[in-house]
Amino acid sequence: MVSCLTLELVRRCVHTLLYLDPTKVTKYVALEPNALMHSEIRTLAATKGFSEAAGNLALLPYGAEDIWLVISALGGSNTVDSMIAILTICSIPEPERTLEALVRDVLKPGGTFVFYEHVLSHRDDVAWWQRFWTPIWKTAFDGCRLDRPTDVWVQKMDTWKEASVWNKEGEEEEHLFWHRVGRFVKKD
Repeated sequence: MVSCLTLELVRRCVHTLLYLDPTKVTKYVALEPNALMHSEIRTLAATKGFSEAAGNLALLPYGAEDIWLVISALGGSNTVDSMIAILTICSIPEPERTLEALVRDVLKPGGTFVFYEHVLSHRDDVAWWQRFWTPIWKTAFDGCRLDRPTDVWVQKMDTWKEASVWNKEGEEEEHLFWHRVGRFVKKD
């Protein structure tokens, strides 16, 4: 039995829920500071058997950066078995600090962190364009930044006993929205 904390855009919330088995995931924890999105999250979660009434859904009105509020709502530190981040780290204030705190203080030892994010390209030509468009892009898309090396930040954390990162299948590296996928297991 595991608890799963997700950081993802609401429109993608249903995607993660498609893969969660309520007989194996004892609690689905969603962070969403925008209260206007809560009813949609509840509706989507209910289609897979997760609800606050059943006690297997926790919908927290916080952003990922509100670490101490998240820990308090979860009932203490190191309480989550797995964390999933899908296309959200690009808009979190102080993402390196937030990621380190989430992994250190929320994820259990031996827990799994999985992400799917668009990241800063390792190619100088593509990275130049990502940096060029980011000021406009972040204004238009609620703080989303095209120029964050999220995959590099996660890999350099000295907390993993297993770590793997790979490219999105079929996506060319010249892509302005270059994606990376990662799976990490925290040291015991």
